[in-house]
Amino acid sequence: MEIINTSLLDVKLVQPRRFGDNRGWFAEVFNQKDFLDFGLPAQFVQDNQSFSSQGVLRGLHYQLGQPQGKLVRVLSGHIWDVAVDLRRNSPDFGRWAGFHLKPLTDSGEIQSLWIPEGFAHGFLVLSETAEVLYKTTNLYYPQGERSILWDDPTLGIEWPLETLNGKTPSVSPKDAQGKAFLEAELPPV
Repeated sequence: MEIINTSLLDVKLVQPRRFGDNRGWFAEVFNQKDFLDFGLPAQFVQDNQSFSSQGVLRGLHYQLGQPQGKLVRVLSGHIWDVAVDLRRNSPDFGRWAGFHLKPLTDSGEIQSLWIPEGFAHGFLVLSETAEVLYKTTNLYYPQGERSILWDDPTLGIEWPLETLNGKTPSVSPKDAQGKAFLEAELPPV
């Protein structure tokens, strides 16, 4: 397994080895010992899976009180996945990074994205449909659920909207009511 640093402190791309032959391939996508050896959390308490059509934008979500770290993997399709650092004591506070995630990278590797607690997370479906699976380090906590507007001008996230052929992203009514970054209730230090 290879752990790849990204432009955001503590956000990592996780790339397991894939073994193949004429029958197909096999990969161990999570191994508790390997995660611990790399300094990543090895205890996940919930798996979530979504299926979405092109143009669906989910996020930017985070939780107060019971923050969730997320290990995100695309099972089918292609998404633009975004993490925003909300940790006030981080040198990357208020910065975002985006990642093209697919079942296999262009070079044929499997990749998952590790997003630690203290980050907002969202994604835009670029393909006709996409199926996303993610493991969380904490249970869903409705009372702590928060959302930042996907198009917040302060964050200035560069979503690849040109891939939608003029369509506007489709967001849930709850996400449409998200807060601006400067007005959002953020996690404590």
